[in-house]
Amino acid sequence: MGFKRAKALLRCSRQSLDSILGVSMNELGKKAAGAKAAELIEDGMIVGLGTGSTAAYFIEALINRVRRGLHIRAVASSRASAELARKGGIQVVDINEVPRIDLTVDGADEIDPAKRMIKGGGGAHTREKILAYASREFIVIVDESKCVPQLGRAKLPVEILFFGSPSTRHHLEKLGYHGQWRMQSDGTFFLTENGNLLFDIQFPHPVEHPEAEHLKIIQVPGVVDTGFFFGIASRVIVGNSQGNCI
Repeated sequence: MGFKRAKALLRCSRQSLDSILGVSMNELGKKAAGAKAAELIEDGMIVGLGTGSTAAYFIEALINRVRRGLHIRAVASSRASAELARKGGIQVVDINEVPRIDLTVDGADEIDPAKRMIKGGGGAHTREKILAYASREFIVIVDESKCVPQLGRAKLPVEILFFGSPSTRHHLEKLGYHGQWRMQSDGTFFLTENGNLLFDIQFPHPVEHPEAEHLKIIQVPGVVDTGFFFGIASRVIVGNSQGNCI
């Protein structure tokens, strides 16, 4: 093996290691934030469960508390979260059958200093938003990589009705919103918990006025909701790469 080739391989190996370490550190932050949020749950609460990898860490920490004697009921924003909770012994109930939701915990794809967020990486942002608004308190858990000065680096999920979806996409693109349909690994359309499509918008630069962008998108017929969340996060728990919360 020549010296140049060996040097190139070493450089690639270092880059791969940095990538792996970065993912692992983010996972430590997610796990720490989830565990911290689980400590806030009190006996008798009705708890809203978000969707996604960070929310899953919260659910797992909550399962541990339930196994030690905590008595709660939960409302889930997705089948995946409901299944994880049930397997761990948490009683999952229908949102339409509970008088209230005391507290909902969920992650975010991005969050800015004003607690504005982009959510929906897990494909359940419409139900997550319903849970958040139905709750007395909404706590957001993230690792530090999700904290950004401005929203727009992450793709913005837009839930769209299947009926007339090509027309809906066409009108969004006429407004300057470009992206792709979210697909499954087998090449079929990703379907939301409501049986709708997801159009993931990629912004070319950070979004100066996300509220205005939301209003423009939501007015297009066929759009159910966007992954923008404004003014509903009461607390934010940030887990860092050392596994602590800040």
